[in-house]
Amino acid sequence: MALLSLNNVEVVYDKVFLAIKGVSLAIEEGDMVALLGANGAGKSTTLKTVSGLLVPERGAVTRGEVTFDGQDILSMAAAQRVEKGIVHVLEGRRIFEHLTPDDNLTAAFPLNGSRQKLQALKAQVYDYFPRLYERRRSQSGYLSGGEQQMLAIGRALMTQPRLIMLDEPSLGLAPVLVQEIFEIITRINREERVSVLLVEQNAAAALEAVRHAYLIENGHVVMSGDAETLKQNPDIQEFYLGGHDRVDYHNVKHYRRRKRWLA
Repeated sequence: MALLSLNNVEVVYDKVFLAIKGVSLAIEEGDMVALLGANGAGKSTTLKTVSGLLVPERGAVTRGEVTFDGQDILSMAAAQRVEKGIVHVLEGRRIFEHLTPDDNLTAAFPLNGSRQKLQALKAQVYDYFPRLYERRRSQSGYLSGGEQQMLAIGRALMTQPRLIMLDEPSLGLAPVLVQEIFEIITRINREERVSVLLVEQNAAAALEAVRHAYLIENGHVVMSGDAETLKQNPDIQEFYLGGHDRVDYHNVKHYRRRKRWLA
């Protein structure tokens, strides 16, 4: 049985705009999965459907099922889903900029947890992100973009999640930092057996890290498979990996290049 399962899910904003249309996907315990696609494809909406963050944006699931560990979670509030083990690292590194990294980690820890557990989890985060330990007394707003992303992931670990959902963790970061962060995410997945659902426009980096991927376009899942298979797909290479020589099809009369899955 999959840890997380979406079955034919549809989401509508403001009772008018259909954002995702019949999305189905599954993530096994301890797996690492990417959700690829262009801006506006429905990737972030899919994550918010799982984490329960649709309501503040006037969105609603109008069809389908979302189960976590075999339990329907659509009726649960976002806080209850966190307690179940689902954590969502939002796009844009939503940290408390006026607090130190150490205080940010404390703020993410459950109120009913013990001080001993708090210190143990902080030590774990600093082990994964040594740079955060060096900057733990600085104001978080003055951290670099990469350090803020590390802090956002570290705060997620303070909830002891079973599933981490990451929305565009590479956004605005230099390639060397992207590689470092993806290596740490992979290490967390391997060592902690935390499942990872990764939303990325940087398909090349994502497919190097994950084992399975889904491609979403215009609210539909149009392709899925193991990462190696998708990397070899000519349409994925051309439209998402920058492979193959481009042809100026505007100069070819009566020809319109289309993605094979849209034909």
